[in-house]
Amino acid sequence: MRHYMRIGLWSVLLSGALAGCTVTGPDKPAENQPAAEAKPAAGAKPALESMTADVKSALKTSAAEVKSAVAAVEADVKSALKPPVDLLKVRILGETNKSALSYQEGEEMIFTFKADFGEVSPEGYSLVYTRRGDDGVDFSGKAKASEPLVVKTSLGKPGFVSVTVHLMDEKGKIPTVKIDARRRRQVAFYAGAAVKPEQLKDCGEPADFDAFWKKQRARLDAVPFAGKVTEKLVHRDSNVKVYAVSIPCVGRPATGYLTVPVEAQAKSLPAEVVYFGYGSSRQPMPVSGPKDRIVLRVNAHGQELGRDDAYYKEFFQSIRSNGYNYAFDPEQNKDPETAFFNGMALRALRALDYLKSRPEWDGQNLRAVGGSQGGLQTMWAAALDQDVTMAAPAITWCCDMAGSEKAGRIHGSWRIKYLPALDYYDPVFMAKRIKKAQVDITRAGLGDYTCPPSGLAISYNNLATPRKSIRWVQGSDHGFVPKESEVVLWKTY
Repeated sequence: MRHYMRIGLWSVLLSGALAGCTVTGPDKPAENQPAAEAKPAAGAKPALESMTADVKSALKTSAAEVKSAVAAVEADVKSALKPPVDLLKVRILGETNKSALSYQEGEEMIFTFKADFGEVSPEGYSLVYTRRGDDGVDFSGKAKASEPLVVKTSLGKPGFVSVTVHLMDEKGKIPTVKIDARRRRQVAFYAGAAVKPEQLKDCGEPADFDAFWKKQRARLDAVPFAGKVTEKLVHRDSNVKVYAVSIPCVGRPATGYLTVPVEAQAKSLPAEVVYFGYGSSRQPMPVSGPKDRIVLRVNAHGQELGRDDAYYKEFFQSIRSNGYNYAFDPEQNKDPETAFFNGMALRALRALDYLKSRPEWDGQNLRAVGGSQGGLQTMWAAALDQDVTMAAPAITWCCDMAGSEKAGRIHGSWRIKYLPALDYYDPVFMAKRIKKAQVDITRAGLGDYTCPPSGLAISYNNLATPRKSIRWVQGSDHGFVPKESEVVLWKTY
């Protein structure tokens, strides 16, 4: 509104100039007599001429300024009236021009992405993308969120391509939305595609792999647990009894919560062990459980259960090493017997030993389940205990740890530095030892580079069991699973 202010200011100045004029003659004209002619005071005429020129100049531009001001006001009003964008309801949808895992070498891959804002305008928002691949080629770009984003690429060898798309706001920032009290996420779609993933191979296992694990099994067997398990009833409902258990093991014990159906009879039920993902927090007590099986939820670390916050703070600090979070210390990982994974694997096996000793177990059905780090432990369980009959790992951590260094395969930033000693724990080598159990990899994200899809593919390819499956999810990273996207199922049975 600057033009109105300027004209108003000149009006005031003009009034002031006119106030400087004097009128000659009587104070009041006589009746029926014309008023005396007003004459400018000395020096008033030049001032009036100057002001008049300025006013005329201002008036020449006022139309353009008025138009600009009106446009600005309209934009402000439009912005004020525009419904706010609820980022929790915004989705990015993505697809490829053919099934994501069916490409040939050099074949064009066409990714198409769209932002779904519902009834709200996407004005001001953009879609930004980054393409990476096992060929080492990286590039990125940007498009308006109101328009489809199309990314074209290819791959000249067996492997994976990643195209990650994020929503960017008008300030050039990647906004996040609150999932729960502790977690936030970006509005994104984590797309992927592959050339002949069924042909991907591992980088070679240690020659003494089996001898190493025979030795570790002997170490575990040297620590008896029969008659030495602590079982404390901590809860019960109409379905199950809940026990806090501590089972002797090499080093720290295997600890966790066991649920046993109230009506369980001897040798009547399948048994299941549940392994957990990476974390440093107290294990919550389950308040119920299934009536058709006994279940042991075992933590990775062997911490005591039901302690106060001060205990857990001290405990989880104690399992760090040389300033690294657990399992990440390269000094520990130089030797397979000093690696943090050694104790974790032995506790995973001891949990199975204990379940098989329970009187309720039917002696036939033994299932292992877990995601991420829990998926890693599930693969250990099925490979190193041939009594496991079913295994359900998901987004399995640490598959093909050597792949980035030895084969140039892409990975994310959160990963353990590869050292040869870690090969003894790699699921791609464990998979070759799983000959009996049915293995169903319940999720493999095509955009998950905490647990890269190349590693999941190699793990699946190496499984020796005749009954196996893997469920690939387009657009999924390690934690996010889109509501609508392509799902590819590989299955042998």
